[in-house]
Amino acid sequence: MSPAKLIVIRAVGCASVAGAEVVVDRPTGEVVTTALDGAPAPVPAGSGADEHALARPITDNAIARALRVGCGATGPTVPGRRGLLRHLTNRFRPIRRAPVTSAVVTNGPTFDAPIGTRDVLPPESARWEALIARFTAHAGRAGYGLVQSPMFEDIGVFRRVGEGTDVVTKEMYDFFDKGDRHLALRPEGTASIVRAFVQHRPVTPWKVFYAAPSFRYERPQAGRLRQHHQLGVEALGSDDPDLDVEVIALGWDHLASLGLQQVRLLINSMGTRSDRASYVATLRSWLDERRDTLDPADAAKVDDHPMRVLDSKRSATRAVVVDAPRITDSLSAEASDHFARVLGGLDALGIPYERTPTLVRGLDYYTHTTFEIVSDALDAAQSTILGGGRYDGLVAEMGGPDTPGIGFGSGIERVLLACDAEDVFPLDRHPIEVFVVDTTGGAEATLITTELRRAGIAADRAFDGRSMRAQMKVADRCGARIAAIVGPAEAADDMISVRDLRAAEGSEPQSRIRRADLTARLRAMLGPDDPAKDSA
Repeated sequence: MSPAKLIVIRAVGCASVAGAEVVVDRPTGEVVTTALDGAPAPVPAGSGADEHALARPITDNAIARALRVGCGATGPTVPGRRGLLRHLTNRFRPIRRAPVTSAVVTNGPTFDAPIGTRDVLPPESARWEALIARFTAHAGRAGYGLVQSPMFEDIGVFRRVGEGTDVVTKEMYDFFDKGDRHLALRPEGTASIVRAFVQHRPVTPWKVFYAAPSFRYERPQAGRLRQHHQLGVEALGSDDPDLDVEVIALGWDHLASLGLQQVRLLINSMGTRSDRASYVATLRSWLDERRDTLDPADAAKVDDHPMRVLDSKRSATRAVVVDAPRITDSLSAEASDHFARVLGGLDALGIPYERTPTLVRGLDYYTHTTFEIVSDALDAAQSTILGGGRYDGLVAEMGGPDTPGIGFGSGIERVLLACDAEDVFPLDRHPIEVFVVDTTGGAEATLITTELRRAGIAADRAFDGRSMRAQMKVADRCGARIAAIVGPAEAADDMISVRDLRAAEGSEPQSRIRRADLTARLRAMLGPDDPAKDSA
């Protein structure tokens, strides 16, 4: 008996709905009908349907398995099935928290954010603040200081990353200003930091970190928009392999502090500059013999930029370069010793790694150690959440003294996507500790909130002369733990009513205290600050 033309994929027990069903056309993978909250999805009259159930949690892999079993396919490879995979994942994945992105009004205003950019609004932005604060704490404990560099530079600064890279040839936002200077928006972090080092010549070793937007004109994708935001460190002035270990460990420990576990450290050595030049000649010759089997876009890179062919994501090219010569087979004794000491340092710190000979990174300035940290919780095309390496010749290319350096960059958007995928580093929805309710006109609320904030207590209030009931609703909505209430009776007696909004059932939630004792009483109720919040 031939299989039915339709298949019902049933999602059971999602967090957002009681249940869901999707009727799918078996040959094409197109969605026919859907139903939510346990209702059966209607099957068109005269059509039979097979069933395939999905238990929670609904994940990409579970949906893909359902497609393979139900649609008889090797995977969701045709456009219709890819669309179904996205449809099911987006609609029926259990929702544990608000999505990373801030909500968008469908009937938007006259002006929207430009394509490839987005607004980050409260409360989502509180998560960004927490991530940056966590990174700042880690970097500060290792002796790294903050650098703020311009978001635009002379275009020559960024051309140093590689004349033939997509970053330079296709993705850079460049323009002539009113003084006819050729400038470019920052596409990555390292070049600006090196330019600042060359200009100011600080004492070495110079260890700095940054948190800044970068700009690339490319197709917007998950975790990489045309304006994206990076955290990074750079350390200049030492070629000691132990510095490589320190930089890698800083990035690894930062991600671990967020709760990320499905991550892997990939590492390779690019050798010295002479090692790299020798390897490029060998690789160019090898690729030239196979030029006709490469993707045409990659075949065009063989003569001038053969190492970029190894970085290709195109399937035809990937099938060829899997057998390409490896740079690790061409390392000098100096480079081999450097790499061995880096790996030994990581072993000593208990940081697992995978030696990845094809990892070359996409920019021209890398020498010796290169590394990436990837998330297995994200799709492969967007899985890199931190990457970097050593760049011992870049300072000299910028016109400075021959100075070694190493660093990494990590995209904020992509790290938060990885956190969402692993259900870690949740959004703190309740930053307000005390809400002041004032029914005497509002002046007391101004005095009390200012006093509490100056004492380090997060406090807020309502405006516009709202009623007691309306103000208590706002207090509840903002998640405050305590309400400090000032009504006519309290004002006349110089007292404050303090209500514990999270009091256990059966306890006394409200008491009156002297106005002069308010701050001390609230401190006792709230308890000591948790230093782990900012420095874990």
